[in-house]
Amino acid sequence: MDAPPAKRQYEKGYRDQRYNGPREELEKKLNDSCTLYVGNLSFYTSEEQIHTLFAMAGSVKRVVMGLDKMKRTPCGFCFVEYYTRDDATNAMRYVNGSKLDERIIRTDWDAGFVEGRQYGRGRSGGQVRDEYRKDYDEGRGGFGKLIEKEQRQMNRYMHAAAMQLGP
Repeated sequence: MDAPPAKRQYEKGYRDQRYNGPREELEKKLNDSCTLYVGNLSFYTSEEQIHTLFAMAGSVKRVVMGLDKMKRTPCGFCFVEYYTRDDATNAMRYVNGSKLDERIIRTDWDAGFVEGRQYGRGRSGGQVRDEYRKDYDEGRGGFGKLIEKEQRQMNRYMHAAAMQLGP
C-alpha cells in the first residue's frame, strides 16, 4: 500500500499566478517561506500599522506595501517578511482574519518577495479585483474602476444631451 501524500503546510488561497517555475518548486518554496501575502487592506492603512500588528506574532524583517503601478499609492495588499518560519506561522495562525482599519485582513503564504511584485496588476494600476468590484467600498477607494468608468460615460452622455436641449 502506498503512503499518503505529504501534508502541505501552507493553506490554500492566494497564489502568485505569474510564478515562473514548476508547481513542485513553488510548493517547496511555500513550505519553507517566511513571507506572507496580506490582502484586503484599506488603501489608507500605513506600513507602520501593518508592522505594529504583525510584530505581535514575531520579529518582522520587512514590510513591502503593494502600490498602484500608475499612481504609486497603496492599493490594498502587502508582503510581510519574518526572520523565521515559526514567527510567520504565528502570524498565519493569530493575525489572519483580524481587523485592521475596520477591515478583516487575510494572510496567505508567499513564495518570497521579488522586486516588481509590489505593483498592482490591474489595467488601471491597482489590484485586478478592484477593477471589477461593483459595490462602494470607501476603504478601497470607492466604486470599482469599471463602475467609475461607466459613471463617467453616463455623465458625459447626460451633459451632451443637456447641451443639445439648451436652456
